[in-house]
Amino acid sequence: MTAHTFSILFVFALIVSVLLQLWLAMRQINHVRRNSAAVPAEFAGRITLESHQRAASYTVTKTRFGMISTLFEAIVLLAFTLGGGIEWLTTLTNSWFPASPILAGVTMIALLGLINTVISLPLSWISTFRIEAAYGFNQSTPALWLGDLVKTAGLAVVIGLPLLSAVLWLMNRMGDNWWLYVWGTWVGFSLLLMWIFPTWIAPLFNKFEPLPDDGLRSRIENLLTRCGFTASGIFMMDGSKRSSHGNAYFTGLGKTKRIVFFDTLLKQLDGDEIEAVLAHELGHFKRRHIVKRLVWTFVLMLGLLWVLGLLMSESWFYQGLGVQTTSTANALTLFFLVMPVFTFIFGPLGSIMSRKHEYEADAYAAEQASARDLIQALVKLYRDNAATLTPDPLHSMFYDSHPPAALRIAALQRLA
Repeated sequence: MTAHTFSILFVFALIVSVLLQLWLAMRQINHVRRNSAAVPAEFAGRITLESHQRAASYTVTKTRFGMISTLFEAIVLLAFTLGGGIEWLTTLTNSWFPASPILAGVTMIALLGLINTVISLPLSWISTFRIEAAYGFNQSTPALWLGDLVKTAGLAVVIGLPLLSAVLWLMNRMGDNWWLYVWGTWVGFSLLLMWIFPTWIAPLFNKFEPLPDDGLRSRIENLLTRCGFTASGIFMMDGSKRSSHGNAYFTGLGKTKRIVFFDTLLKQLDGDEIEAVLAHELGHFKRRHIVKRLVWTFVLMLGLLWVLGLLMSESWFYQGLGVQTTSTANALTLFFLVMPVFTFIFGPLGSIMSRKHEYEADAYAAEQASARDLIQALVKLYRDNAATLTPDPLHSMFYDSHPPAALRIAALQRLA
């Protein structure tokens, strides 16, 4: 393949990807609007028309903003590639560190990430302090928002740069099979990060304290015993300092596993509903969804690194994306920058697997707790989080990790 041919292929794939995303977004907007005049029959008497229309408005607003973000990201990608951005940064950092290709490569990637973060700040600000605030969800302050950015940047320097340095060193020193060594390093790092996240990283951003409700904690411990799940603790997180959205999750690996409830969720649901939601999360553990997703991610990364190994020796790969300098840093950067352009069409495959897991976790919750309580909990969460009850089916197939509300409730009603 020639560089010119690959440039045309890249631009064509980018245009198709962007147009497809915009078309799906317009489908979502039109479908939600058409169904906003009345509450769906499945939710009549459970959700008011006012709440339903608020969710529709929130969904339309976010989807419109997503269209702007899609166009912005496409322009930035073109600027970094065919526009010469990466080539300019490569020339700059090579002049700073002419004797150290690895240090020059790490610096180039770090600068690229910094520039991308800075130019994306206005979109992040609008999302948090305009859209989320307009619908009553944002609880963050400018100081907290800025503090999160600084902490995230600090973690990227302390954790990300050493990993990146190791990856580039392996790519330069391990010959044709470098991708196996990089993959093993990445897998080990990912598992280590999962292990240290609950106790070392998460507390940098939020406050965690043992669940204060003794009665609720006792029934949760009984549920854990019935399900054969061992956790290092049951915690409440101060999620309300950033958002009024409610959530609950598992985190950690091995002995560091812990259960975390947002304080907002504890205010939204009663004890029976919280137990049902937790039973759903335990369903992911008992049905080995977490392990399956990890294995799938690891296998996918292995395949991607193998493909990168084939491409990095081809001059047309660099030149076709506007980069004249061949290096491991440029190969790594270009590959993971443009990969989403060529793989977006396969997005529904991951969504299908995820939605299948959600149905299985719901079924487990119906066995260990109550399907009716889980229905009640979901209805409250749909209402309080302004989640649309009427997503466009095709848009949902591409993007949604959870089944549409109506289908999920219907499945639970059959189990009840």
